[in-house]
Amino acid sequence: MHSEKAKRIARRGEVFRVSQLERHSSENYYCYYFETVKRRAISSATLFFILLLFALGNPLYASIRDRVVAYVDNMAITLSELESRYAETTPITPDITKEEVLETMINRALMLREAKKMRLEALSEQLLLNEYIDLKIKAFVRIKDESISEFYKSHIADFQGKSFEDVREKIENYLTEMELNQRLKAHISELRDKSCVKMQLELK
Repeated sequence: MHSEKAKRIARRGEVFRVSQLERHSSENYYCYYFETVKRRAISSATLFFILLLFALGNPLYASIRDRVVAYVDNMAITLSELESRYAETTPITPDITKEEVLETMINRALMLREAKKMRLEALSEQLLLNEYIDLKIKAFVRIKDESISEFYKSHIADFQGKSFEDVREKIENYLTEMELNQRLKAHISELRDKSCVKMQLELK
């Protein structure tokens, strides 16, 4: 009788120990599960932060944030591009304004687009622009001998006694540049009339 009772108590104790073991095992499992979830959340947050830093330093993201200061049809000129060109120009022309630089950038964009339509090629944009101007405008500039002679006679005092033949080439080059600039200005005006140009530069 006592032996049977002892056995029942022993079995209850075993069941209790098994129950305790299962409970501890379950608690360990949930602790492990939540710890894993927490680590994954931290890893995800860290990854997001790294990607954010990458995006902030990415030129594409910077260009998206950059403000547009002018449109030439479907092409945009950004503030950073203007600032860069302005910084390059001011050492040569200190009195130039940002608005004037932007006007120049628009004119260049219009002519470069036309040069590409003509399928001209060059090693740089400046060389491409020069080639376009030579073919489209300069090739048609002709200075008559009469114009050179008249200029010499009307400015003879400025040449300080130099003969016509001594200064003829200089006069011709000067008149050629004058004519080229006038034709270039008219050409750019025509290109602007055919295009949609919008400036939205906020001067401070």
